[in-house]
Amino acid sequence: MTTSNSGYHGDLFGAARASDDFRQVLATAAHTQLVIMTLPPGGEIGAEVHHGIDQILIAVDGAGESVVDGVKRPMREGHAVVVPEGVEHNIVNTGDRPLRLVTVYGPPDHRPGTVHHTRADAERDELDVPPPA
Repeated sequence: MTTSNSGYHGDLFGAARASDDFRQVLATAAHTQLVIMTLPPGGEIGAEVHHGIDQILIAVDGAGESVVDGVKRPMREGHAVVVPEGVEHNIVNTGDRPLRLVTVYGPPDHRPGTVHHTRADAERDELDVPPPA
């Protein structure tokens, strides 16, 4: 697996299944960013709104629910959720094992190379801001 600001090439779903980190940025380009996430049972991303950033989330393993603009829907392996910029959303793990996700942001939403082991780490990271355009 290659991870850098010059691109990504590797087993993306394998990387997502192997990671226990809440968030790991794999690659950052000028207009998109590739990230893997793991939500423990009962965990969630937390309700959020991205201004000027679209997001696509793909469930790789586990089960949960997406909440997009107040609408709850089941989410399991193979399901994708497209979140347009400005729309409140959340992903909640409702299963009994980790919910592993791949997410693509356009444009990037996190500092290149960011790794947050837990959601609490992410919430404390004041330096985690999108790279300059």
